[in-house]
Amino acid sequence: MRTMVPTARQHQEEIQFRLILAATYPFFLAAATLNRFRPAREVARAGLAPTRRSVFGEARAMAVQAIPFAFMG
Repeated sequence: MRTMVPTARQHQEEIQFRLILAATYPFFLAAATLNRFRPAREVARAGLAPTRRSVFGEARAMAVQAIPFAFMG
C-alpha cells in the first residue's frame, strides 16, 4: 500500500486554512452565541431528545463549513 506524502502546495493550503480558521473563529463564536438566544426551531425526532453541540463546537462547525468557499475560484 502506498501512502500519500503531502506536497508543498497541500501543506501551504492546510496552513492557510488553519490561519483563516483562527482569524474567523471569533466571529463564528459570536454568531453561535447569538443563535442560542433565538427561539429553538429544532424538530423533535420520534422519542428522541434533540441533540445540541456546545457553542464552541457549533462555532467550529460553522467555520469549517464556510471557509472552503475562500479556496474556490
